[in-house]
Amino acid sequence: MWEKATRPAPAEPPRRTFALTGPSVPIDPRHNAIRRDLADVRLAEYVFAPHYAAPLPCVVTRAVTLHAESSPKSEPLAELAAGESFEVLEVLRDVAWGVSPERRLAGYVDRTALDLGA
Repeated sequence: MWEKATRPAPAEPPRRTFALTGPSVPIDPRHNAIRRDLADVRLAEYVFAPHYAAPLPCVVTRAVTLHAESSPKSEPLAELAAGESFEVLEVLRDVAWGVSPERRLAGYVDRTALDLGA
């Protein structure tokens, strides 16, 4: 006699979809990781962006300056100390863009100052 084949249950629930239910709200990019081309996926219900990224938790390995733009000559926003956490959303050549959760600031840091495997 043949047994009815059953599918195993999925390992995780289906991915939640995001949709704006009204106009985008203004969000300060100094305190929230949003640019014209990319935004933190945690903001997807509030703002539209062409692409979203999930943050990668990292640890700062040495003191480093958080800058407003990718250039090291741009406006410094804060000095991050060794041991602080940093959530990376994009790694470029020599900088990483993300959020400092302790300081609630978004910006760029020297990627060599981060432990990306933490």
